[in-house]
Amino acid sequence: MKVGYARTSTIEQIAGLEAQERDLKAAGAEKVFTERVSSVAKRDQLQAALDFCREGDTLIVTKPDRLARSIENLVSITGRLKAKGVTLHVLSMGLDTSTPNGKLMLTLLGGIAEFERELMLERQREGIAKAKADGKYKGRVPTAQRQAGEIAKLKAEGLKADDIAQRLNISRASVFRVLKNAA
Repeated sequence: MKVGYARTSTIEQIAGLEAQERDLKAAGAEKVFTERVSSVAKRDQLQAALDFCREGDTLIVTKPDRLARSIENLVSITGRLKAKGVTLHVLSMGLDTSTPNGKLMLTLLGGIAEFERELMLERQREGIAKAKADGKYKGRVPTAQRQAGEIAKLKAEGLKADDIAQRLNISRASVFRVLKNAA
């Protein structure tokens, strides 16, 4: 089965969404999942489309940026599809992972993304080392530790860890960690 996924970043982009739906159906998509949400937000319809796809299916999108927020994200999604035996077809690129050329293109994109990430991490490590050497890098102060006094006060008032965590907008584990360190 051919499954389509269409997305626009805002509710106002109705024409863009309709154009994607038209193109997906023209490409043979029998079921199309659509949503109007930013790529950095939770994309429920993308998850539904990925869950819906079965072995032998093809997920079709019009452009890679409609599916993924980055090459790394694209590689992650295609890895999930591959594990299910689902191929990906990106109309604008002519990328079809059911073909040797499509697999090669995806592998190249993944390799470039990994290379880019490694370079970024290397530059980050160098920057941190220089900042430490210059005495400018102190690291991030843990959020929960800054609220240790408030955590102890709320605990003394009889509040449970879940309530303290919710009130101070920290994790339950952080509450326990602060209380354990204070003991």
